Amino acid sequence: MILTQRINRVIGQLRGIQKMSESNRDCSDILQQVSAVKKAIDGLSREIVMSDVCRYIPKKDQEKLGKMMGQMIDL
Repeated sequence: MILTQRINRVIGQLRGIQKMSESNRDCSDILQQVSAVKKAIDGLSREIVMSDVCRYIPKKDQEKLGKMMGQMIDL
């Protein structure tokens, strides 16, 4: 469910960028939205990896692993 919500958010943001481009919005406005999409995709990537990996990691280590994954994805 969370993955679907994140994917739908990215799709909505991309459609918004498309409309902004078609209506000749200011470059800085469009780039701000592109930056938001990048962050949303990073969050989606983290969620995908964590949902898969957490099946094999004890509960007590999942938070620490989540932080580590976030750092790797943000590189």
